[in-house]
Amino acid sequence: MLQLDRVSLSYGSFRALDNISLHAGAGELVVLLGANGAGKSSIFLAMSGIHRISGGSMRFDGRELGGMKPSQIVQSGLVHCPEGRKLFPAMSVEKNLTLGAYVHRRDRAGIRKTLEEVYEMFPILFQKKDDPAGSLSGGQQQMVALGRALMSRPRALLLDEPSLGLAPLVVKQMFEIIQRINRAGTTVLLAEQNAYAALGIAHRAYVIENGHIVMEGDRDTLLKDEGIRKAYIGG
Repeated sequence: MLQLDRVSLSYGSFRALDNISLHAGAGELVVLLGANGAGKSSIFLAMSGIHRISGGSMRFDGRELGGMKPSQIVQSGLVHCPEGRKLFPAMSVEKNLTLGAYVHRRDRAGIRKTLEEVYEMFPILFQKKDDPAGSLSGGQQQMVALGRALMSRPRALLLDEPSLGLAPLVVKQMFEIIQRINRAGTTVLLAEQNAYAALGIAHRAYVIENGHIVMEGDRDTLLKDEGIRKAYIGG
C-alpha cells in the first residue's frame, strides 16, 4: 500500500534521508523508531508533499506521490498528523476538527457523520467542542490533532510522535486509540521515540538513525534485541 524505494532528501547541504526503503501493507501498523533528528519527520514531510525528495520514489496504492500537491495526497487517502499537534489555539475544538475535512467540504452530511465518529472516539472533545483548543490539556490537544486527521477519512495515517510530552497514563490511552483505528482497517505508519509503547502495538518496525534504516523486523524481534533495548527502552 505504502512503498518508499531508495528515497533521499536534503536540506541544503544536509542529507536528512539517504536511500530509505520501507513499506507498509494494507491494514498494517508499522513503527518508525528513532531518536530526535534521526529522519522520521522528514519521511512524513516528504510523503505528505511538504518537502520534495532528491531521489527515489514514493508510492501509495501504486500511485507515485512525487509531484502531487499536499491536498491531492490527502484526497487520495494518505493523511499526516504532524508532531507538535499544530492546532489553532484560539479556534474552538470543533472548528479545529472540521478543518481536517476541508478536502471533503462539499459533503456536509459525510462531514457530520465523521465528526460524530470522532466524538464517539473522544467523548471529552464533545464536552469541550466550543472551548478554544489552546485551553485543553496536552493529551486533549493530541486527541484534537488525531481527530482532525481522522476527519480527512484516511486509508493510511502518518502519525508523528503522538506521545510527545504526554503523561504515561495518557500515552497508554492514546496508543489504545491508535490500535483501535488500525484494527478498524486504517493502515498506520507511526513515528516514535517511545519504543516500548510503540512496539507494544506494532506489527513491524524500522529503526532509523542519521537518515538511514539500520534495522527492521517484527515487534518481538526488536523488543528482544539488546541494542534496541539499551538505546530506546533502557534495559
